[in-house]
Amino acid sequence: MSSLAPDEFRSETAYLNTASYGLPSNRALAATTEVNTRWAAGKGGPMTHDSLVPELRAAFARLLAGAHADHIALGSGVAGLVGPVAAALPPGAEVLLAEGEFASVSSPFVHRGDLAVRVVPLAELAAQVRPETALVAVSVVQSADGRITDLSELRAATAANDARLLVDATQAAGWLPLRFADADYWVCATFKWLIGARSVAFFAATPESAAALRPIGPSWYAAEDRWTELYDPRALPVTTRRFDATPDWLGVVAASAGLSLIEELTVEKINAHNLDLADRFRAGLAELGREPAPGRSAIVVVPGAGELAPRLEEAGVIASARAGALRFAFHLYNDETDVDRALNALES
Repeated sequence: MSSLAPDEFRSETAYLNTASYGLPSNRALAATTEVNTRWAAGKGGPMTHDSLVPELRAAFARLLAGAHADHIALGSGVAGLVGPVAAALPPGAEVLLAEGEFASVSSPFVHRGDLAVRVVPLAELAAQVRPETALVAVSVVQSADGRITDLSELRAATAANDARLLVDATQAAGWLPLRFADADYWVCATFKWLIGARSVAFFAATPESAAALRPIGPSWYAAEDRWTELYDPRALPVTTRRFDATPDWLGVVAASAGLSLIEELTVEKINAHNLDLADRFRAGLAELGREPAPGRSAIVVVPGAGELAPRLEEAGVIASARAGALRFAFHLYNDETDVDRALNALES
C-alpha cells in the first residue's frame, strides 16, 4: 500500500507523528514560499490573501457534514475558541470531562475556578450525563491513546438532559467522517491531520447554539463590515463569524493548501488508508509480543514504551511519548514501508 499522495511530501523518515504535527505538502510549501518572496520584495504581503478566508471556512464546513460557511469562525488555537463557551456558563454549572482529556479542552473549564467540573472515564461519559450537567466537553479522538468517542450516543445523552456538547475534532478532522449535528460546538486546530498551520483553528456552531455566547475581546476582523468599521466599531454579525480573531494570513495560505489536498483525496479514502496501516501495525506488534491499547484508530499506542521514542528517532522512525506510552499516528503520506520500518526498529 503506497502513500495516497507520493508526490506531495518529502519526508526522509518514517514519520508517524501526525498526532503531534502534520507534515506540510509541497503545494503548501510552494504557496507560502511565493507569499514570502513577494512580501520580501515589497510587492504584497500575507494580508493580500484575505480572499482565501471565505473558501477556507467553506472547506472546513464541508468536512462537517451539514455545516455551512456561516457556521465557521477562525481563531488561532483551540483553548481560545473554547473560551467563550466556558465564559458563558453560570457559576456552579456542572461540566463533564473525560479522564485524560487534552488540556486545551479541559483547562478553560478547570481554571475558571467557579464551575463544578466532574471527570469520569471516557467509556462512562454518556452514562454520566445527568439533569444537573450543563455542558460536556470531549475530543472526538483522544490525544493520548487514540480512543474514539461515540458521538451519537453522547449526543443522545446530552439532548435527553438538556446539556450542551462541545467537541474537539483536532485529532479527527481529516481522517474521520464527522457530522455537524453531533455537537453544539466544534473546535479544531489545523496543524495535525488537516496538514495546515499552527496558527489557524476553527470554531463551528449554529447561530442558535452560539446565541448564548459572547465574543471575548472581539477583534476588528469580527466586525459586521470590518473595512468600514476599522475606526468606528458598530456591530458584530449574527453569524458565527463574530467569533473571528484576526487571522495569520500566511497560516491561512498553508491551511488552504492542506484542506485542498484532503478534499481531493476525500476523508473516506484517507480513513480507509490510515486504518489499514494501523491494522497492519497492530498485527505486527502482536507478533513482537507487544500489546497495543485497545480500539481501532489511526492512532496506535504501545503502553509503557514511551522511553523508546528517542531510540526510534535515531533509527529514523518518528513517534511520540505520551502519558508513558509510545504513540504512533498513520496518515495519508505513510505507507507499508513506514509500518515495517517502525516494527523493525521496535524489534531491535
